[in-house]
Amino acid sequence: MAPSRTKLPNTFLGGFATAAFQIEGAIDEGGRGKSIWDDFARDPTRIDDGKNADVATDSYHRFKQDIALLKSYGANSYRFSLSWPRIIPLGGRNDPVNEAGIKFYSHFIDELLANGITPFVTLYHWDLPQALHDRYGGWLNKEEISLDFEHYARNWLTLNEPWCVAAHGYGYAKFAPGRSSDRKKSPDPANPSAVHPLLRTGGNSRTEPWIVGHSLILSHARAVKVYREEFQARQKGLIAITLNGDWYMPWDNSPENAPTAQIALDFHIGWFADPIYLGRYPTSMKEQLGSRLPTFTYEELALVKGSSDFYGMNTYTTVLTKAGGTDEQQGKTLYTFTRPDGTQLGTQAQCGWLQAYAPGFKSLLKYVWARYKKPIYVTENGFAVMKENELPIEQAIHDTDRVDYFANNLQALLEAVDEGVAINSYFAWSLLDNFEWADGYVTRFGVTYTNYDTMERTPKDSARFLAKWYKQNNPSPRDSMKEKAHLYDEKSLQRRHKELDAREAAIAKKEVQLKIRELDLLELSLKLREEKLEWREHIVEQLEAALSTPPANASPAPTAASSPVDSLKSELPYFPNTTSSEP
Repeated sequence: MAPSRTKLPNTFLGGFATAAFQIEGAIDEGGRGKSIWDDFARDPTRIDDGKNADVATDSYHRFKQDIALLKSYGANSYRFSLSWPRIIPLGGRNDPVNEAGIKFYSHFIDELLANGITPFVTLYHWDLPQALHDRYGGWLNKEEISLDFEHYARNWLTLNEPWCVAAHGYGYAKFAPGRSSDRKKSPDPANPSAVHPLLRTGGNSRTEPWIVGHSLILSHARAVKVYREEFQARQKGLIAITLNGDWYMPWDNSPENAPTAQIALDFHIGWFADPIYLGRYPTSMKEQLGSRLPTFTYEELALVKGSSDFYGMNTYTTVLTKAGGTDEQQGKTLYTFTRPDGTQLGTQAQCGWLQAYAPGFKSLLKYVWARYKKPIYVTENGFAVMKENELPIEQAIHDTDRVDYFANNLQALLEAVDEGVAINSYFAWSLLDNFEWADGYVTRFGVTYTNYDTMERTPKDSARFLAKWYKQNNPSPRDSMKEKAHLYDEKSLQRRHKELDAREAAIAKKEVQLKIRELDLLELSLKLREEKLEWREHIVEQLEAALSTPPANASPAPTAASSPVDSLKSELPYFPNTTSSEP
């Protein structure tokens, strides 16, 4: 592999990604509470191979071995997720924290740092505490879940792939908690009165995905607010959401198909990215969904817009789109990999939804950069080789299709950087073969082969390829120190101090001006009060004089119009009009 001539930033993070539920196992150890995936994964009708994640890759006990692999692969960063029920078993803001869970992750992070690997933490990767789902409906309850997530969330990536949480969990029933309008997949509870009102049916695919998506956006924004106000200045960290979304191209340029690619982008990426970065839902979603798409209050929108420091990107493939679909989660577009001439877009993976197509990856990078104008962190990108699980390990580790996928996509990434796109990370999915959600263990995304009987880890050719690429492209420790020196050299520090001094002086000047205005208003108020009192004193003096003058006996009775008392009364607004002829 020839060295790259593209210069990546000295802060570039290159490494691998995993998720707690997919690798940790130990679901009943260390004080961990139950998540919505525990029982869901134990239902053999929900998982393709009928297996669960009770053990997964046993990384709870083998994390030092996994970190040693990371180091050998040249990773300078590792994206992993914290298990919410391992930290707060019951999940709520008033529920107790599990000190054993805190201790586990503390040891884990210490081990990463000791090996020169930067932690890149995801707070929520789909393992909602079951107690919160049962207590108030989980993500269906905007008010409660946003407060509980705000309490739990403190660092870095808030949510992983909210589209999958909303669409697969509440639209298709493919993921936990398995809700939808399909009563075969999502039966109504046997005793509806015994559960929270939001859970008294098996779900509603027409409404619940959009409600849940709205709750996820607001929960993310509240967590970011807490981090920025309480931790960011001290930690000097970044925080964002990471969104799944692939590149979409129209199947042809016919009038009916040409607009479908943007609609697909809107319903997958724009659903979450547009409110967070642009402050609005996409027009195509508003037109299709109408009143079923929740709206933001002015206060909520102020909280949501701008609530990500960068764009977190999980992407895998490119899809051709056609008009004529009925699936609302897909924007009523049809998807295919087959071109009009009958050829396939790229190499087919084990997953039916994934083909390799590097030009689409480059196009997506350019689109996101142009539309949202935030640095891009590629937080997941990977390939599952067709039927790899059926191969003996001696063949499976020679994963040519995966090597080609990474080689072509990383070349596309470098080309995008050359064309001006700001890209600050690349995390390959995944470090290990693991529990691949509804696919179980049939689908293997790892660059490391996992023997699920012995838990032995064996590097594949793709791991060796990425190790070479990271060695050539990840910044060296010296480069990183140069970057820090650039940020913190003496002149830079002096300039920043002067900028802060100028800001402080400007604020002080405004404070003085406001104080002067406040005193001017107070003086005006006093003058008005004095004038009012003088006027009242004058009226009272005249009234006293009139009342003290005795009437002349010989004089005729004064008319109402000539009475001095009545004339004085007419000047006092709080006296009734006694000259009225009305009864």
